[in-house]
Amino acid sequence: MLHELLLALVGYTGDLIIDEREHQKSLGIHLHPDAAISGHRCFKLAPDISFIDPSERDLIERLIALGFYYRELDRFATKSRNLSWIRSGGVSLSPLDGASELSSHETESPSVYRRAIGNGLVEELSVYRSAVLQIEQKLLSETMPVLATVTQGLNKFFVILPPLYELVLEIERHDLRGGKLLNLLHKRFHCGVPELQACIQRLLWHGHQVLYNQLASWMVYGVLQDQHGEFFIRRQEDRDVEYGSFIPDTSDKLARLSADDKSSRDWHFGFHIFLDMLPEYIPMRTAESILFAGKSIRILRNPTPGFKFQDALYNQQKGKCSQKVHGSAGCDPFPKEPINGNMIGEEFLPQSEADKIETMLQELKESLEFHKRSFECSVESIRTVAASHLWQLVVVRADLNGHLKALKDYFLLAKGDFFQCFLEESRQLMRLPPRPSTAEAEITVPFQLAAIKTISEGDRYFSRVSLRMPSFGIPVKSSQVDLSNASSETPLDGWDGIALEYFVDWPLQLFFTQEVLSKYRIIFQYLLRLKRTQMELEKSWASVMHQDHTDFAKHRKERKNCSTSQPRRQRLIPLWHVREHMAFLIRNLQFYIQVDVIESQWKVLQSHIQNSQDFTELVGLHQEYLSALISQSFLDIGSVSRILGSIMVLCLQFCWNIENQDSSEKTSELERITEEFNKKSNSLYTILRSSRLSGSQRAPFLRRFLLRMNFNSFFEATARGVLNVVRPRPSVPVSNQQTSI
Repeated sequence: MLHELLLALVGYTGDLIIDEREHQKSLGIHLHPDAAISGHRCFKLAPDISFIDPSERDLIERLIALGFYYRELDRFATKSRNLSWIRSGGVSLSPLDGASELSSHETESPSVYRRAIGNGLVEELSVYRSAVLQIEQKLLSETMPVLATVTQGLNKFFVILPPLYELVLEIERHDLRGGKLLNLLHKRFHCGVPELQACIQRLLWHGHQVLYNQLASWMVYGVLQDQHGEFFIRRQEDRDVEYGSFIPDTSDKLARLSADDKSSRDWHFGFHIFLDMLPEYIPMRTAESILFAGKSIRILRNPTPGFKFQDALYNQQKGKCSQKVHGSAGCDPFPKEPINGNMIGEEFLPQSEADKIETMLQELKESLEFHKRSFECSVESIRTVAASHLWQLVVVRADLNGHLKALKDYFLLAKGDFFQCFLEESRQLMRLPPRPSTAEAEITVPFQLAAIKTISEGDRYFSRVSLRMPSFGIPVKSSQVDLSNASSETPLDGWDGIALEYFVDWPLQLFFTQEVLSKYRIIFQYLLRLKRTQMELEKSWASVMHQDHTDFAKHRKERKNCSTSQPRRQRLIPLWHVREHMAFLIRNLQFYIQVDVIESQWKVLQSHIQNSQDFTELVGLHQEYLSALISQSFLDIGSVSRILGSIMVLCLQFCWNIENQDSSEKTSELERITEEFNKKSNSLYTILRSSRLSGSQRAPFLRRFLLRMNFNSFFEATARGVLNVVRPRPSVPVSNQQTSI
């Protein structure tokens, strides 16, 4: 019986020691499928054995249970390490063949993580087999108590094999793989049994070898090596297939990107973190750093052909100029010799840097234990290396600051002469409602004329700017706009839909995303409306004054009494007060946005760009810059932006009506506009000085704006009164005026 026992300990049953499930099958007894994974030990002594004492029977059955665990673990390891799927392209059955009712009709995809765990189990089982072999040699060479010797030799495995079997059962039940499998091992590692802890630590080490290989492929070469979907970094298409279709918003963004610019598409939408496969002991912040590092390496290793050529020419030109002027290579940070386009990718990420990244991952891989702190520090170091080289590519090679300056010039109206000329050239056109079929072509003509008059040939960024008419505003009733040539179907403020587009090529799409450019467009439309309103207020004053001087000269020439024009002048005086109030508000708002907001935030951004060497940090700083522009311009406060929009519409209506202020109908319309403007302007002042805004980031510059508006307490005095009455300017003592200023 000794040999029967020893064979059972390594998974082979016979006549004396039987597999209970196989015995029941042979008798025609049907087992419930759940019995396959019930954890019930199937190795038993044959029931017809009568020469063994009950105490010995219990001890033998306790020993042969180890053989059952060994067999099931060996079957799992064999199945997990089976590579036949490579040849056949198919899948095989569950590894627990001895308990196969549950999974005999199921298939599963291969798993490199299970294969790694299978390799670890083979190591542990080889130790167990060696122990059984030593027991056999000892029993054959010496006369010793059989059961006592076997029990003493295998005692330590009673705390190892059963938990490993439970581990395998859970893997099979829940089909665990990838990060989920590592999670289970990490949880089971924290136990109070040193032997079991050492065993699971070894299994976890094997699993981490696969993880480190995937990390090395992703973070050193930018290649996603995950044919079985077990890595926590996945392609976007994988998730789209998994959930059935593209997310609509993502699909729209992909459509806006050029079809051939694969690197930009991959950067923004190509990869994501798959949370189901992210091990719980890896923080989300670290996973995001891994995602960023891999995407950065892909960009650095695969520049677009067009950029390779441009960058090579740029470096050659810099090299020639530097050699002529300086006479030494040390004065220029870029290489001076001619550059081969094939070397550009390696230049963006030097091989020494790639070797440094690989060395850090190799050190983690060789460590016998997983140290969370070391792992996070290494990942952060790799992210820093990638971000630094990406910063060099985007900021230095692609001239990021030049493009930022161009966006400021055109989207933030820093080129005031250009937009002043554009608005003057298009003034008559904008007095008519836009025609959907020809509006964009018509408005492009004054845009190009303004460029010819004001933009020098040395401005290489203007060619990237184009004017668009994507929308035509909100329809307004004909009674709200009184122009003889206006159509009641299309609103005059349809020209507020004028937008700028800015062409960015690789690798600037990494920085200037569609979301970023849309924010610039929103600010541009707001500023252009403001400048257009300010110009119309000035033009209306000049136009009416010219008409007044003409009338005066005509009366004088005809030798008539000039007093005949005095009644008309008297009627216009209240309107000039209103126009001055409008111009005062618009001028101060424009000065506040252009000087206090845009210029101050621009200086802050420039300071950050000079001090930053990290691409991720730079993206965040630029987002803060845009957020500050939008916030401090009140575009994120619906109530304020609506009031400002209404005020600008009222100002335009006032200008267009006052130039034809002859009929009584026009007079009533001007009175309505005046009344509405007073309401809106006082409401604006009341909101801006509220406590909700005084404690926000707008506070420092907002106080300056309010001080300019209310330098003589006019707004404060009128805001406290009845808002729908045109109030005369209150008399304020000189001393108070000086104090307020």
